[in-house]
This record gives sequence, C-alpha cells and structure tokens, in this order.
Amino acid sequence: MTFGAPRWLLVPAAIGAGLILLPLAGLVSRVPWAELPTLITSDSALAALALSARTVTASTLLVLVLGVPLAVLLARVDFRGRTLVRTLVLAPLVLPPVVGGLGLLYAFGKRGLLGGTFEALGVDIAFSTTAVVLAQAFVALPFLVLSLEAALRADGTRHEEVAATLGAGPWFTLTHVTLRRVWPALVSGLVVAAARALGEFGATLTFAGSLEGVTRTVPLEIYLQREIDADAAVALALVLVLVSLAVVALAYGGSARAARRVTERAA
Repeated sequence: MTFGAPRWLLVPAAIGAGLILLPLAGLVSRVPWAELPTLITSDSALAALALSARTVTASTLLVLVLGVPLAVLLARVDFRGRTLVRTLVLAPLVLPPVVGGLGLLYAFGKRGLLGGTFEALGVDIAFSTTAVVLAQAFVALPFLVLSLEAALRADGTRHEEVAATLGAGPWFTLTHVTLRRVWPALVSGLVVAAARALGEFGATLTFAGSLEGVTRTVPLEIYLQREIDADAAVALALVLVLVSLAVVALAYGGSARAARRVTERAA
C-alpha cells in the first residue's frame, strides 16, 4: 500500500468507515434468512413493494421532465435572481422531509394554496397515491439538478457555440450536443434521485399518510412492521439496502466515466 497522504488519516478514516459499515453489519446480522422469502412476499410487503415501484417510476419521470430544464436554465441562462432560484430548488436537500411534507400539504391539500382549485376540478391530491409521487419528486428533484448543472458548467459552451455556428437549432443542440455530452451525469443524477425517492419517508407520511396499497410505501411499511414484526421490518430493510448498494454502484460508475471523459478532453 502506498500513501499520498499522512498516515494518521487512517485512524479517522477507519472510524468513519466503521460508522457506516457497523449499522449495516448489525442489520444483516439480524436478518432471519430462513424466513426471508416468506417475509418479503407477504401481502403487506408485496403491496408496499408494488406501490413503491409504481410511485418511484412516476416520480423519477417527473424529476426527469422538470429537472433537466431547471438544470439547463441554471447552467446556461444568466438571469436576475438565478442564485435565489438555485437556492430554493436545492432547499429540499437540507430541509427536514417532514417540513417538505407540511409545505406540500399547505400547497396542494384541501385547505392549501391550490386546494380550492383542485377541489373544484374534483381532484383530491393529499393522502392519495399522487401525493406520494409529489412528495418523492420534491425530495429527489434537487439531486438531478445538482448533478446535471455541475456537469453542464464543467463542460462549458464551446461545443454548443460550434453547433449553432453550423446551423443547428436550439432543440437539436440541446438533445444532440448539450445533453449527449453530459449523459453520464444525467444518468447518475437520475439514478440517485430514484434512490432518494425510494427511501422517502417523512414528507410522504406527512402529506400522503399511510394507507395500505394507496400510500404505504416500503419505508412506511418498515416503520409500521418495526412495532408489529421486527423480522419483517428487517427483511424489507435488507431489500432497501441491496437496492441502495446497486444504486451507488451505478451512480459511481456513471461519475467515473464522466470524469474520464473530462480528463480525455483536457488532454
């Protein structure tokens, strides 16, 4: 092993790694392996898994549709108030999820800012599956915007300017030049956003409640089963851990490829 840093860094680094690894090891040590297939295929578990799959897919698509324009706007357009807009868009990264849930409730609930409008249209968003999707998108959107905006800023505008000089229109330039060059960052940001949506708990519980088959996603099912059947909670938690590890691997691979491309272009 060669060192490019002081050796004493090994001690806090090992402690930091232990802070992450020990809870995971503790969780794995409590998994009832013999009963695992039965626990994760119970009616309540399957309902939660199916609901999470549907809502995460919907919220990820929503994040893609809304996040890409936001990131491009923040990275490519210089307008008054851009710093404020960026701050507000990234606010869910640091806000407690329950605060986001309250905000969503007071915006889209029956007594919220838009509640009367939706009620007149016969649409009830709060405590519905739609509320789950909105809560997940609210907490996940900043991850895509942050990743994509950073990649766009690092890539610069030289290739877009060349494309415009050659007669390419704005839409062609966006889809065939801008986004194509930052594709790894877009994919990794979207994957991380999907993972954040999958793990969302606080905003979902506050805005959507916990109704089996309607709003009770896997994290809410784990919380409920923790008081009823600890083994079932651990089994579902293991599923989320495995999904999280897969997400980290995918996102890291995309970031590594993006970094290699930047290095190659610089060379």
